[in-house]
Amino acid sequence: MKTDIKNRNDIEKLVNTFYSKIKTDAKIGYFFTAVAKVNWEAHLPKMYDFWDNILFSNGNYTGNPMIKHKELHQKSEMKEAHFQHWNALFNETVDELFTGEKAEEIKQRAMNISALMLFKTIG
Repeated sequence: MKTDIKNRNDIEKLVNTFYSKIKTDAKIGYFFTAVAKVNWEAHLPKMYDFWDNILFSNGNYTGNPMIKHKELHQKSEMKEAHFQHWNALFNETVDELFTGEKAEEIKQRAMNISALMLFKTIG
């Protein structure tokens, strides 16, 4: 039975499941594997902190994702369809694992962040 997102362990489960899909995704996986050449051991803990801070306001994230995405866009053009696909995968993953108020909140927050990144990155 699915429950709501309650704590960091749930955030880690969401992030790990989501990025396991991203790594092999035919539409956007290459941004992570070939263009950014993500070091997953370093990246995943940052994503745990990022989403933990977004959902539970614990202040444990430092970084500037906007700059990273602008740099990535300069290496390989990102389009609105890429952002939409990221959102669809994220929402799908949340819905597979969780249900409840925090699950809905993280999906909405992800959509808002994605829209802002799209606007700031590619105009």
